[in-house]
Amino acid sequence: MGKLKHARTCVYNVNYHIVWSTKYRRKVLTDEIAEYLKVLLQEIATDKEFEVILAEVGEMDHVHVFASAHPKISPSYIVKMLKGISGRKLFLEYPEIKEKLWKGRLWNSSFYLETVGSISEEAIKKYIENQGTRG
Repeated sequence: MGKLKHARTCVYNVNYHIVWSTKYRRKVLTDEIAEYLKVLLQEIATDKEFEVILAEVGEMDHVHVFASAHPKISPSYIVKMLKGISGRKLFLEYPEIKEKLWKGRLWNSSFYLETVGSISEEAIKKYIENQGTRG
């Protein structure tokens, strides 16, 4: 965190903590599948021009991702790409997962998203408030 990135028209540090779970919280993400999923998430990010800094599977039924992206890439696009492509590819690589799920969906349709910065919300508020004072 805190690493500034330089693009043609901006300097940025845009990071997200994203969490989503398997459908019905089924515990289908075994160690082997989790390792494959982590590699897959990195490949998807590279292909779609954002960065997955860290990814981990929790309790065999949910995924945590720490991602960074150019401001032109929306967080919903990041989630859509990660969940959509990984779901399809995991079903192809591990068809036995489908036996524990219904309707061919690996991931729950919802997700959690939080922006992550290098400084706190309070520090930003204080900085902006102090812009009006001359000293």
